[in-house]
This record gives sequence, structure tokens and C-alpha cells, in this order.
Amino acid sequence: MTEFDPAHISITGLAEVLPARRDLFYGGKWHAPQGGYVDTFSPGSGDNLGPVAEANTADVEAAVAAAHTGFLEWRKTKPFDRTALMRKLADAMREHAEELALLDAANCGNPVTPMLKDAFDGAQYIDFFAGLTTEVKGEITPMGPGVVNMTVHEPLGVCARILAYNHPLMFLAIKLGAPIAAGNSVIIKPPPQAPLSALRFFEIAGDILPPGVLNLVTGGLECGKALVDHPVVPSVSLVGSVPSGIAVAEGAAKRLKHVGLELGGKNALIVYPDAEMDKAINGAVMGMNFLWCGQSCGSTSRLFIHDSVYDEVLAGVLEGVKRHKPGLPTNADTTMGALISKAQHDKVLKYIEIAKEDGATLAYGGNVPDDPELANGFFVEPTIFTNVTPDMRIAKEEVFGPILSVLRWSDEDDLFDAVNDVEYGLTGSVWTTSLANAHNASSRIESGYIWVNGAGPHYVSVPFGGYKMSGIGREEHKDELFHFTETKNIHITL
Repeated sequence: MTEFDPAHISITGLAEVLPARRDLFYGGKWHAPQGGYVDTFSPGSGDNLGPVAEANTADVEAAVAAAHTGFLEWRKTKPFDRTALMRKLADAMREHAEELALLDAANCGNPVTPMLKDAFDGAQYIDFFAGLTTEVKGEITPMGPGVVNMTVHEPLGVCARILAYNHPLMFLAIKLGAPIAAGNSVIIKPPPQAPLSALRFFEIAGDILPPGVLNLVTGGLECGKALVDHPVVPSVSLVGSVPSGIAVAEGAAKRLKHVGLELGGKNALIVYPDAEMDKAINGAVMGMNFLWCGQSCGSTSRLFIHDSVYDEVLAGVLEGVKRHKPGLPTNADTTMGALISKAQHDKVLKYIEIAKEDGATLAYGGNVPDDPELANGFFVEPTIFTNVTPDMRIAKEEVFGPILSVLRWSDEDDLFDAVNDVEYGLTGSVWTTSLANAHNASSRIESGYIWVNGAGPHYVSVPFGGYKMSGIGREEHKDELFHFTETKNIHITL
């Protein structure tokens, strides 16, 4: 399959696409782990999907050594040669998009149709960075006769990229592009909850790049800590929770490593009274990312509706959310998947009870589905609370689940005080037909990524990242390329 077409998903049997290799991949070869194996499961069906390598510190040591050897050769590879090989990676992802999407659906719980789009989006990001290999440019600074002063950007070395469970394959693709384009080698650590799509991708494409350039270690806390602590790994990036980000930053600080963190969000969607209401209502439903059970750092989980249109917008949202009904993730027509684990399932149900205790009104959902087909999975209905006030926990804390909090507003100053009174600052969404409102709101929201009359999608080539506790750095943009380089100045007296 070379073009994205959700109407033509032909694979129905999971068994035929499960990865045969469950080991570690580094130095261009598969290696049995010294740390042993652990089973991985399907959060939608509860099925055991088989054992996966559990890398320990010794395994990471071997992987880093292989990656460093690969880096020493890759840094010398001509930019256009890097481009050609990276494009082969993207082509392989597109060619095998269906099976990779099915693996993600089974292993992380998101519906297979949007996971198919993840595969094509991921390939597009690899292509984007493949086209930037010649853009790691420096500059010449005039210094007068007899002197040449030039600034160059050199690759860092072995870059560790630790991924989250909500979009395993897409994160793999997005996070490998910039460091490899800049001349680094990469060690990918997929999420321990959902490693299968990464393993299958390395089966398919592991030999495209020279040995040691692209490596894979699967595992949990010991594996991640070993990558963060390793003296030959100068760069560590994480997609994950705030506590995980703090742990990575603390560990990396001991060696003053380059750090990139894409963390949580408690994002606001604001509806002005002059908005196009049908579009705003649809945006409020889409922005919540019920498709993947609200497990998205960019979800607009706080809906601020102006008093004058509150009843109209709320009624529309309560109607619109009905199109999201929990179902088996591997079914092509499923519009809402499962939560990743029992722990996350329990957390979401706990927050539903907390919201009730704090005085919020349950307006929709809030239950575990009674469909017998879903009995072995971690499902929660899409959930909407009204009468939410800014001081409530569901208005301040990231749940990472399908809970939408609805708040009223009338005064703009009070609105933005409430919008910004959280520790996060990742995304924001504004719905208005007034250019003045759009500019004013965009400037006052303390977040790194703002949609006006939109919510949800990322756009290739524009910087994504957050303020405050939502992270450090910007990705998916040319600036990410330079994050994976050291700047060197060379002053030559002729």
C-alpha cells in the first residue's frame, strides 16, 4: 500500500503480521537480551501477544558501543547519500503501513484506521528530514583582510530517543528523522507497553541504513536509565509524562547532555460568541482525541464556552460525541479505542469519581461499556463534565483519558487567568471569526502550539513543543535538526 486510503484495509488476521524477532537490534544484527524477556499484551482484547526482549544495563552498553561505531562512519556519509537511504526507510513504512497499523492497534489500543494514517504521517516526517540533509549549514563572519571566520554545525554522536505508547510507530518515524539527517546515530527505545510495531519495522527496514546507525532496544526503567546515564550518549529525548521528563532531565544533567522533552498538557479550547458554531462544536469533539481514548498530550481537555453560546455549544458537543463509541481497536470501523493498561484504566475511573466529589456534573458517559465483546479490555466511555470550575482537579491535572471538562466564561481577563493557571502549556485552540480575538487570544495563551479555528493536527515543518512543564525544545521543524548538532567556530588567520 503506497497511498493512504482508510477504505481499503485488507489485513484481518493479526497472527500473520506479528514480528518473528523479539530481540534487540544494534550494529545491524539481532541480539538476544541479557536481561531476558517479558510478555506484551493487547489492551483491547487482553490477549497475550508474546515475549519481547527486556534490555538491561549490559545490553544498553553493547547497543551504545555499536551505535557509536555506526556514528563514526555515518557522520562521513555525504548528505545526498543520507537522503537516499532515509527515503528508503519512508518507502518501507508506506509499503507496510497496513500491518504496522494493525500491530499498533492491537498493542497500544488505538483504532486501526487512524493508526494507518500514523504510518503515512510518520513516513512523511522521515521524507521531510531526508530533504534537509544539506541544510545543516553554518556561516561566514567578516573579520577583515587575512582572516576567515566560519561557524559549522557538527553531529553530536549517539542520540537516544525514548518513545511514548500512544503513537508508537509514528513517534518512531518522527524521532529518527532529524538526528539521522544531521549525521548522528540513533537508539530507539519504544514504549514497553507497545513495542511490536517497532520490532516489525526493524525486521522490514533494519538493514537499509549502515550497521549501527539505527538501533532498537526494548525494555523498561533499567533500559531507559542506562541510556540516560551512559557517558557515550550525548543526547536524550523523551516523549512522555512530566515525572518521566523530570527524571530524564535530572539524569542527563549529571553529564550536561542535550535534552529534548515532549511532555504533558492540560490544553484549553476557547469558543467565542462570534465563532462558526457548527465548526467549533466539531472542533471541540475532535480536539479531545476521543479516537485514542483521550490519550494525547495535545488533547483540548478543557472546553471554555462563552456564556452567550454555552447552551448551544454544549448541546452540540453532547450530540457530536455520540459518534465515538468504544470498540475493538483492530476493527476498521472502530471510532474509539482502549486505554493502554489497567493502571491507566483505574486512574481514569478514579478521576471520574474525583470530579463528582468536587461538584462537577456528569453530562455524558463516565462508565465502563457493558458490551461483552469488550469485557477483557480497558475501555471507558467518552466522558463529559459540566459545571466545572478552574480550581477542580479535572480542570488542572492531566488525566490522559477520555474526560472533557466544560467551563463557562464571560470576562476575558478571568478567562485567560483560568486558561493559564495550570503547570502545562502545550497546545491551545481558539474559535472565532474576529481577527482581533484570534490575535489577542493567541498571544495570551501560555502554550507553544495554537490552533485558530482548528484543533488536533500537527503540520509537517512547523515547530511543535510546549511552555512550562510541557517540555523543552521544538520538534518536527528545521530547528530540530540543529538541536542534534554542536556549534563550532573556526577562526583562521591566513
